[in-house]
Amino acid sequence: MRISRPPIALKCLCLVALVFLSLGTSSQGTSAQTPASQPANTPEVPDWALPGSPTHKQYPPPVDFHRPSTNFDTPIGIFEGQSDIGSALVPGSASYDPQTKQYTINSAGYNIWYTRDEFRYLWKKMSGDVSLAANVSFPVAQQPPHDRKVVLVIRQDLDDNSKEIMAAEHGTGMVHLAVRPEKNELIKDMQYRIGGSMLPNVMPPRIGIEKRGDSIALYISVQGEPMHQFGPPIELHMDGPFYVGIGFCSHYPVTVDTGVFADVVLVNAAGKMQ
Repeated sequence: MRISRPPIALKCLCLVALVFLSLGTSSQGTSAQTPASQPANTPEVPDWALPGSPTHKQYPPPVDFHRPSTNFDTPIGIFEGQSDIGSALVPGSASYDPQTKQYTINSAGYNIWYTRDEFRYLWKKMSGDVSLAANVSFPVAQQPPHDRKVVLVIRQDLDDNSKEIMAAEHGTGMVHLAVRPEKNELIKDMQYRIGGSMLPNVMPPRIGIEKRGDSIALYISVQGEPMHQFGPPIELHMDGPFYVGIGFCSHYPVTVDTGVFADVVLVNAAGKMQ
């Protein structure tokens, strides 16, 4: 019995079809890949949450805009839990290296400012006096506006509009002490600023915040010298227990960035800054 073979032309057509099918599959696989810092489907960002630029000014959110925070009662290092305060459009994450005692926080978030916040927060419930300090850094190079923040924060609760006070260092090197005096009020920082345009190309390596009764002060090491208080304290009463911890905000609503904290000192007493 003789078996007929397909014509050469039919064989060529089949090979061409297989090549196109293979290329199509490969192209689909490539287009599905997205950078780790970006969501697969970018959520819609309200105009007020866009970062500032020469043609746009970031401004406060609507007074009635809030998102419930996402809280995890999972210990990490010396902290009892962590939260995505304000639940940024892209979830944050954090890790702790027990060998180096270093915390790495990854977070998006349009800001820690105005009447509400978006940032990843590692926290511990405390009462009374507090000394909190850390070496802070930004491992990822960033183009302007450089407004990302590493923060040491004392908050009354875990809501996005909580009463709070924070020592923060921006990507420019500017350090400040800022306060939200009551829930849902605007952040204020008045004269409590150092670095940035005032000290070009200086990135203070260590910042701290101390609570002594209702007096809360900023501490800083500008170029590696011993920690010292900068400016007068701010008066703020916090009902115990409150939350004390470290956090990071990229200053971009859907872009994750990274802040690093090392040699963290957290003591339930004043006068222990180091």
